[in-house]
Amino acid sequence: MTETHDEAGAGRRWVMLVVATVGFAVNFWAWALLSPLGPRFKDALDLSSFEQSLLVAVPVVVGSLGRIPVGALTDRFGGRVLFPAVSLITIVPVLYLGLAGHDSLAALLAGGFFLGVGGTAFAVGVPFVNAWFPPERRGLAVGVFGAGMGGTAISALTTVRLVDARGEAAPFVLTAVLLAVYAAVAWLVLREAPGRTPPGEPLARRLAATARLAMTWQLSALYAVTFGGYVAFSVYLPTYLKTQYGLEQADAANRMAGFVLLAVVMRPVGGWLSDRIGAVEVLVVTLAMTVAGAVLQAFAPPLMPLGTIAFLVMAAALGAGSGATFALVATLAPATMVGSVTGVVGAAGGLGGFVPPLVMGSIYGAFESYALGLGLLAVVAAAAAVFTGTVVRHAVANRRTRVAAR
Repeated sequence: MTETHDEAGAGRRWVMLVVATVGFAVNFWAWALLSPLGPRFKDALDLSSFEQSLLVAVPVVVGSLGRIPVGALTDRFGGRVLFPAVSLITIVPVLYLGLAGHDSLAALLAGGFFLGVGGTAFAVGVPFVNAWFPPERRGLAVGVFGAGMGGTAISALTTVRLVDARGEAAPFVLTAVLLAVYAAVAWLVLREAPGRTPPGEPLARRLAATARLAMTWQLSALYAVTFGGYVAFSVYLPTYLKTQYGLEQADAANRMAGFVLLAVVMRPVGGWLSDRIGAVEVLVVTLAMTVAGAVLQAFAPPLMPLGTIAFLVMAAALGAGSGATFALVATLAPATMVGSVTGVVGAAGGLGGFVPPLVMGSIYGAFESYALGLGLLAVVAAAAAVFTGTVVRHAVANRRTRVAAR
């Protein structure tokens, strides 16, 4: 009887995880709609490199900052409420951009600002999934959920093709329909984990308590490098490849999709490895791999094979590192504050992706070279590896000591 009950509970956990992951992917698909069309908007509206970078970065920063209140609201109201709410709200800017808001930079920036709501879905899913799984499986579970960031790859693979085949509105209308369908499914299927106790403190007090936790800022710094690096490449890689190597827009978008897909696959691998050998160890190795890839690409080697190898190494490392970072969130964050911590850490990751495209665009505009930007990435990743191996390792050891003493 107990075994059957446990098996049924395990099955339900995985249903919740799958539905949450699909929701994350659909919302991220919507969140990334502007990036594949960036070069097209640049040519059509005669944008500068900085203006193009700003266009694709605005949804990133809004979606990132929005994770802070959305994560805290998820702690209070749960994923069953927040997943449909975020999905329905995102429909509005998606339809605006597809049907009316693509004829000027101002209109695109306005639509992109509200499109950022789709990026907050991450802060809904992590606490929701975390509550459903036991501690020894949370690294894998949160890593699997994080694979929903592959929605950006879907966007990269389909957006340009849909525009060419069906017109400018096609990818936006399709995504809006999917968001509406998902909102209905989520409301009908999702349930909160048994025993979940919503916090009673006001939102502001919970956010203040989250800000007082040292681990919140330690993990924010790491996620700004790992997930921030992934986001930066996912929004800027088509522009980089077109400028550096002269690729056609569709070819550049396809290669960006390959980068994203590898990072997506490696994210649950990073979580799984963290459950088994430790998140700190995984992070140190993946950050070292990022340094190696960035240094190689700073010399602008031929795209085949060295440039491709450099980007694939960075994709695998940043994906696995993102999974390992949130394995640390599951380990270090108090159970009633996972959503709040996730919001702040997730915001840092998104903001980490906001800055590099602007820096890369500005550097190329000044020097007609990306070497300095890639060199900066290598320096930041190296510093993060040292920080992980020292400060974060000490925090994890202290946490284990406190748990063992209870």
